Amino acid sequence: MSGPDYPDDADGDALRRVAGSGSDMSKPMLVDFMIAAGAGATESIATGARALGYVAAIDRNDRGERTVYCSKQMLLDYDSVITAQRELDEMSAPFGGRTDGWGTSGNLEAPRP
Repeated sequence: MSGPDYPDDADGDALRRVAGSGSDMSKPMLVDFMIAAGAGATESIATGARALGYVAAIDRNDRGERTVYCSKQMLLDYDSVITAQRELDEMSAPFGGRTDGWGTSGNLEAPRP
């Protein structure tokens, strides 16, 4: 595969998968960062994420665990992923939150009929 040489870690592996799926890594895409948090902290974390420029939404799974999804349109490269996770960790830590991964649907355009 041609393109950037990503580090050999979970973030690098994920970036390779996104690039390998056909997404154009030189163009922005919507990226969702997940923050695991206790029930009493999600609103504060969502507010903090919005102040950092993310769109934030709160989700609760069947076991009652809560996740704050922090979405941002961005160029997806290793440094930007690490920077985003670091800033979200620093913002959410006082509320007991921590980043718990990220994902994207990429930016591959659907074929037109």
